[in-house]
Amino acid sequence: MRSIHLASFLFVTLSLPAGGESTPTRTSDYEMATEAVTRGDFMPLDQILDIVSLSHPGRLVELDLEMEDGRWVYEVELITPQGRLIEVELDAATGDILTVEDDDDD
Repeated sequence: MRSIHLASFLFVTLSLPAGGESTPTRTSDYEMATEAVTRGDFMPLDQILDIVSLSHPGRLVELDLEMEDGRWVYEVELITPQGRLIEVELDAATGDILTVEDDDDD
């Protein structure tokens, strides 16, 4: 399973201007993801976080972008207002919520 950790990607993607310039060669997963957002292949993180917050409010703990079953998926880990740790998976292209898991369950 290919994964991209998005700590710095979040900041740069949210501040990326529309129609931003792309580099001629991809040298990192970060650049690949940034270019995908610029092209419209992935939804920007601000939109993904808005979608999640509508049905699953909470404090962001971790955000990853992974290739799962042939598609890119955002994995958003949150602490809910009730103190539960949950993971919400969304299709990176459409923003559709795919799964919600309560990570506190053993």
